[in-house]
Amino acid sequence: MRKTVIVQDSPPSVRLVQVGTEQAGQRIDNFLLRLCKGVPKSHIYKAIRSGEVRVNKGRTSADYRVEEGDTVRIPPIRLPRADEPRPVPPASFPVIYEDDAMLVINKPAGVAVHGGSGVSFGVIEQLRAARPQAPFLELAHRLDRETSGLLIIAKKRKALVALHDMMREGGGRKHYQALVVGDWVNDRQHIRLPLLKWLTAAGERRVRVDAQGKAAHTIITMQKRYGRYSLVGAELRTGRTHQIRVHLASSGHPIVGDDKYGSDEVRAHFARLGLERMFLHAGRLELPHPLSGEPLRLEAPLPPACLKILDYLEQHS
Repeated sequence: MRKTVIVQDSPPSVRLVQVGTEQAGQRIDNFLLRLCKGVPKSHIYKAIRSGEVRVNKGRTSADYRVEEGDTVRIPPIRLPRADEPRPVPPASFPVIYEDDAMLVINKPAGVAVHGGSGVSFGVIEQLRAARPQAPFLELAHRLDRETSGLLIIAKKRKALVALHDMMREGGGRKHYQALVVGDWVNDRQHIRLPLLKWLTAAGERRVRVDAQGKAAHTIITMQKRYGRYSLVGAELRTGRTHQIRVHLASSGHPIVGDDKYGSDEVRAHFARLGLERMFLHAGRLELPHPLSGEPLRLEAPLPPACLKILDYLEQHS
């Protein structure tokens, strides 16, 4: 297996880095962020736009995907000294499954999966900090910051590509649980509403049902009624941003605690009861192993805060 080779390394001078097997296929911005730990993303993008970063002596763009054998010119960018504290605090998360190809963790609510959009670091950066010996750790998919549950991290590029292909083609199943406002009527309901991303005046990302959007398909199943609230299961057949949240809200049943598509009054009510998060949990994954094809069924139980709320509703509904 070919490894990344630093042809020249005398910071803060120019570095020439040769792309290895495990790095091939990465976007150039992510490739640089891994090599230039601690350097702000804005510095990386500025260096790419200005032409200071070059691939095989030519200018490049942030979305270019490096290939094995490429020579990448990295301009003088300040790197943290060896004696400086790590800019990202290492962290471990409950491991549901792990082998040489992939890692599946139970992500807590309130933790972003990656840095960006006002968040300096997330799960993937903390895992890399906690496992500095790991040659390859990449997110196979995303979870919203306030969603808890199963998150897949690829440990080999071959596994990452296979997982991306699998999810794009609808292979595997992702099952969630959500507590929603209102009495959900149907035992099983298919929601097929196209979703379109847009930005608010403040620059925040939102999603709405729109005929110009991308096709989206969610299957909702009734699990238990609690008077004015319902516990439902949600199976993703597509993986659009905020898909479950927007599909449920557009059906008149927003998720309890949802700060983007739900009610402020409901969120405040449940916060007083101790639920200071959105009640959406990725509880089950069913998929073939990305390399061996072995069928996997992985589960993560509802977090204690969610179980406590269900107990409360059971007693007061």
